[in-house]
Amino acid sequence: MNNELLSLGIPPRLVAALEKAGIQKPFEIQQKTIPDALEGHDICGRAPTGSGKTIAFGIPLIARINKGKPKRPSALILAPTRELAEQISVELRPFARIESFNILPIYGGVSIHRQIQQLRRGVDIIVATPGRLIDLLDRNTLKLDQIEFVVIDEADRMADMGFLPQIKEVLAYVKPDRQTLLFSATLDGDVKILTQQYQDNPIRHEVGSSQPDIHSMTHKFWSINRSDRIPMTAQVIEKFGRTIVFTRSKYGADRTAQQLLKAGVNVAAIHGDLSQHKRKNALASFSNGKVQALIATDVAARGIHVDSVECVIHYDPPANAKDYTHRSGRTARAGSKGTVISYVDRVQNKLVTRLQKTLRLSMPIIPPDIQFKSITPKDINNSNHTGNKKSFRKNNDDNNDSSSRGHSSNHTGNKKSFRKNNDDNNDSSSRGHSSNQKKKSNKRSTQNFGKAKNQPKSFRSRKNSAKNRKKRSKQPPVTVYS
Repeated sequence: MNNELLSLGIPPRLVAALEKAGIQKPFEIQQKTIPDALEGHDICGRAPTGSGKTIAFGIPLIARINKGKPKRPSALILAPTRELAEQISVELRPFARIESFNILPIYGGVSIHRQIQQLRRGVDIIVATPGRLIDLLDRNTLKLDQIEFVVIDEADRMADMGFLPQIKEVLAYVKPDRQTLLFSATLDGDVKILTQQYQDNPIRHEVGSSQPDIHSMTHKFWSINRSDRIPMTAQVIEKFGRTIVFTRSKYGADRTAQQLLKAGVNVAAIHGDLSQHKRKNALASFSNGKVQALIATDVAARGIHVDSVECVIHYDPPANAKDYTHRSGRTARAGSKGTVISYVDRVQNKLVTRLQKTLRLSMPIIPPDIQFKSITPKDINNSNHTGNKKSFRKNNDDNNDSSSRGHSSNHTGNKKSFRKNNDDNNDSSSRGHSSNQKKKSNKRSTQNFGKAKNQPKSFRSRKNSAKNRKKRSKQPPVTVYS
């Protein structure tokens, strides 16, 4: 049995489980925190993402807690995102089973009733995001008065996301003699407040830099027109392999994913508007290599741990240097190499130059250093659209309706007026008015129906529909992104 793991004070049964999982040598943060945590001390740990924090707090938690009761778990782990909560649950579940503990991830986007049913049956460890946890507390379907062990993971990220008031509200339900472990990439600001108010003489351990080492990766700033971003992204993914592409908005992530799929690149989108099932499937597909790239908003910049990401693309520039650092930190992990590419158009030059100065990245903004084949508008349309999702869908539907009914593409009226005018014209033609409208209607009727002007309306409609179907069948299908 592994003496190095045993020397940390880990129970033999858990050491055997760690060895079975392929863990032979503890990481630095694990070596420093596990012995103190097993002795019952509060821990304040600073360590970068991917440094082994989950095992560092998970093993002491499993070794020290007692069985929970219906609606009253024994341990609580707080995480900022659904993905991180799910990942922690998956990573700790094999070790929890050794001690006959069960774990329940609690987050939004899935059925709350199923979570309530599991709590009623009895859960030992819950891994939760603050929002859904408070929903369950408000419904009186969860009690935290028997919590013995609390972990606050990615505390700085939760503070950045505005979760500090919710964390304080949750901790107010927990008994004061609990053991509390806090882990964060930084320990200043709001995180320092949590430490001072909710921990009892914590032992402080720090590992690595307070920020990801952005100099461990290759950075490129490319001057590129917005219309060339999609074909260039396709070429970058083909060259580097597993890639994460960051966009500014949720709609931008969806649109970019659709256009890359049309360009023949296998990708998946992930953002906050997707159901948890879709987010989980997208992340799993990216992790196991079923898709080449993940098109993401900043929800993926922290807390999602995927190994062997070769490249990160800032498709839209980050809001600040901190976002650039955490986006870029998805590559060049655990000593591996990685490339970070930022797209810069002419209006973004000043913004990116200021960002470079803040990050101390002294490199020019240059044209792309790889060749790419442009994709014509017939294959994929310009991605400069800045409207919202609702207007995009409405405009697309209006254009399709206008085309199928034989109207001019220059028609700018709304859908309601368009349908009304169309009905009025048809009525005018069939009733035989003597005004100028009658001549225009008869002329349109003759153009559309030929010699069938005096035939019954139902026959004319069927004939016109068949004619339009035949006409449309000759045209290749085109997806329009306005």
